[in-house]
Amino acid sequence: MSGSGPATVAALGLILIPAMVKNGYDKAFAAANVSVTSGLAIVIPPSIAFIVYGGIADASVPALFAAGILPGLLVAGFLMLTVYLISKKRGYRGLPRQESTWLVFKDAIWGVMTPVIILGGIYGGIFTPTEAAAVAIFYGLFVGTFIYKTFNSWDKLLHVLFESVKATAVIMFVVTCAGLFAWVASTVGLVERGAAVLLALSDNPWALLFLINVILLAAGMIMDAISIYYVLLPFLLPIVHHFAWDPVWFGIMMTVNLAVGQVTPPVAVNLYVGAQIADLTMEEMTPPVIPLLLATLVALAVIVLFPGLSTFLPTLWGL
Repeated sequence: MSGSGPATVAALGLILIPAMVKNGYDKAFAAANVSVTSGLAIVIPPSIAFIVYGGIADASVPALFAAGILPGLLVAGFLMLTVYLISKKRGYRGLPRQESTWLVFKDAIWGVMTPVIILGGIYGGIFTPTEAAAVAIFYGLFVGTFIYKTFNSWDKLLHVLFESVKATAVIMFVVTCAGLFAWVASTVGLVERGAAVLLALSDNPWALLFLINVILLAAGMIMDAISIYYVLLPFLLPIVHHFAWDPVWFGIMMTVNLAVGQVTPPVAVNLYVGAQIADLTMEEMTPPVIPLLLATLVALAVIVLFPGLSTFLPTLWGL
């Protein structure tokens, strides 16, 4: 629902990590599990990353949202299998469910409706992805004020607004600087020269695709996802057009790479948030992250080899 990896770790980690530890799970494993799987927030819609990619690459955001569903579920499946095997080996079982699934779903229905409203409105043509953000904010305010009554004072509301403005200001500052760099690079001819250098390395599309994935994975270790879009995407788009690759599929592939970057040090934003919540060091967090990271990379390879996984739903829905 947040469309952001670090925001998902912050929101869910405060609930899930202490609960898993209380029920017998290793703290580092619990924190790694939440941190890595939260990367799916930018793959399964709604996704901030897809909106940024769509704006830069001039690709349909609804098509990107639809395209992210199956690859996101594929990555989730590989992660679930890995977590299951590790949990079975270590004897993690948790506790039996004490409430029926229906009662839990009924209690959570107002929260569950958030992605339904966002995606339903976009696909139904009621509002644009940008307008969907405003709709989601007002829906959240309505539910928080009148349903759950968590906004029961002006001080709480002002605190939420202040934190939102502060976080948004940081992001927009990064986006502004990265956008300025992309404009300068295009104006002075760096984009064309950079693309020409990559194309000169090989005429084999698979070789270049492998190289691009390596570059994206390396970039994810030292830069945040939004900056990577603005800095690297202008250099990569000419290659996408040269080989007639589907820009929607390329966007999914690139975004999954950046999701991996959110858990690969030194700039592993998801891990930093998870480590802070669990009161662990990055060294303690890293070992349990590795098997989950490998599972994600296997899923990424499948997404690269089978573009139809990304293009099936947009084609089916006429996007």
